[in-house]
Amino acid sequence: MSDFYTLLGVERGASEAEIKKAYRKQAMDLHPDRNSSHDAESRFKEVTEAYEVLRDPQKRAAYDRYGKAGLGNRGGGGFEYHHVDLTEALNIFMRDFGGLGGFESLFGGGGGGGRAAAEARRGQDIRVTVKMTLAEVMTGVRRTIKLKTLDTCAQCDGSGAQKGTSAAACGTCSGSGEVRRAARSMFGQFVQVAACPTCGGEGTVIRTPCEVCRGEGRIRSERTVQADIPAGVSTNNYLTMRGQGAAGPRNGGKGDLLLLIEVEEDDRFERQGEHLATDLPLSFSQAALGGTFPVPTPWGEEEAIVPSGTQTATVLRLKGKGLPRLGQSGRGDLHIRINVWTPERLNDEQERLFRELAVHEGDPPGHGKGFWSRIREALG
Repeated sequence: MSDFYTLLGVERGASEAEIKKAYRKQAMDLHPDRNSSHDAESRFKEVTEAYEVLRDPQKRAAYDRYGKAGLGNRGGGGFEYHHVDLTEALNIFMRDFGGLGGFESLFGGGGGGGRAAAEARRGQDIRVTVKMTLAEVMTGVRRTIKLKTLDTCAQCDGSGAQKGTSAAACGTCSGSGEVRRAARSMFGQFVQVAACPTCGGEGTVIRTPCEVCRGEGRIRSERTVQADIPAGVSTNNYLTMRGQGAAGPRNGGKGDLLLLIEVEEDDRFERQGEHLATDLPLSFSQAALGGTFPVPTPWGEEEAIVPSGTQTATVLRLKGKGLPRLGQSGRGDLHIRINVWTPERLNDEQERLFRELAVHEGDPPGHGKGFWSRIREALG
C-alpha cells in the first residue's frame, strides 16, 4: 500500500484542515456513486484509510514514527487498525461530510438523512485509564473493567416503545427519516436533504413510551468487560474495544470502549520505546580493573561484563533484556551507563595510596564522545 500522505496528495507537515480538504476532494472524485471506473471503489477505500489515520493526532504520530507497523494489529501505537470495507468507508465519509454538501445533497442520492440520524443515535464512547506496572508491560495482562454506563433496556428490547406496542412510521417523512427540497441554480437542479424535524431522522415516532426507559430504549446499569492488554504497551497508547461503549437511544449503535494506558515509572530504569537504560555506579578501582557486576533487568538480575579501563559515561548493552516490541516479535535492549564514583572523603591510608597512584597515572585524555553519541553507537 502506498504512503498515506502520497495517497491524499499532501505534504508530511500538512495541517488537519489540509488533510480534510484533500480527502474530501479525492473522495468526491472516487465515490462509487459517481465514478464507474473498475478501481474507483478500491481507491476510495484506500484514501479513506489514509484519512482515518492522519486525521487522528495520536495515530498520525505513530504512523510518522513507525509507518504501518505502528498501527497494524494493535501495533506500535496501540491502535486497532484494519482495512476498511466499502460500508465503513462510506460511513466515515458521511460522518465528516454528510452535513456539509455530501453526495446526497449534491447529486440527489437517497438515504442521507437516515444514515446521519443513525450516526447521531450511536452511543457515546467510554474512556477508561488502565494503570500498569513495568512487570505487567513485560508479559501483557488481562484486566476486568467495571463500567457504569447506558445499556439496552431489557423491558422493550431497546425499541423505546411499551411492551406489546411498536413505533409508528413518521407522518411527516413517511418513514424515510429525511425531507427533501428541490431547487434550481445556474448549474442546474439540485436536491437539498435534511433530517426530518418531526422524528429527528429516525423515520418512526413512539406513541406509547416504555415505562422503564421512558422511550429512550436504554437504562443506566453496571457491567464488566474483560480486556487483554498486549505486552510492550507504553503510556499514552490506547486500545479500542468496538461496541463496548454506551448503547445509543432506541437501538442506536453502541459506542466504543477506549482503554488509555498509563505505565507506572520504575526508578531503576529509563524507558525509550522498547529499550531501557539503567545506571551502574563503579568505584575508580572497579572501573580501572574491570570485572563482572550484577545489574537489574525487567527479567531478573543479570551479570554485566565491564572491560578494564572503562570510562564514566560508557554505555554497555545487554541485547534482548529490554521490553517486548509491541505487536512484533523480539525485545529491546538494556543500556548500562557507567558512572565512576569518586569518594567524597578519604582517610589517611586512602589519601596516601591515591597520592602514590597520582605519580604513576599520567595526565587524563581530552574530552571524549558525549552520552547520546555513545547511545547511538550502542544501537548501531
